[in-house]
Amino acid sequence: MALILGKEYCKVDSNGRFKFPIALKRQLETEDGRFVIRQSVYAECLELWTYASFREEVEKLQERLNPYRREDRDLLRKLTEGNIIELDSNDRLLIPAEQKATVAKAKELVLQSTGKFIELWDRQAYDKMNQTGGDYAQRAEQLLGSMSVDDDSKQ
Repeated sequence: MALILGKEYCKVDSNGRFKFPIALKRQLETEDGRFVIRQSVYAECLELWTYASFREEVEKLQERLNPYRREDRDLLRKLTEGNIIELDSNDRLLIPAEQKATVAKAKELVLQSTGKFIELWDRQAYDKMNQTGGDYAQRAEQLLGSMSVDDDSKQ
């Protein structure tokens, strides 16, 4: 699985297509050019995964969730709900109709990497989220401050 880093801005055309930034494209392991796009369960954005990374994620979910338990099956269904999309000859991606509602008004997208996948945000929603996001330093200290550091990593 590729480590994806960076934040890029893209214009969206009237058909819902955007040119995929070369800086992100170079980082991705897309041997066949396929991606999976899905609605985030955490925010008003879309998630863009390489097909291979999404397949790995689904395999992990299938190992952890029991398809014979209703709650697990419902969660699996929601987390695997996505569309396969491909880069066209001009390195553009088309946002499928099912996901367009999330970024329907967007004239500009923010592509924000999370390490594993890329979040696609309407620029205005992204800016608003960043203004009201909270105290990241305090959250980092609360969540990560008690982590121990390996003796080997101190060298």
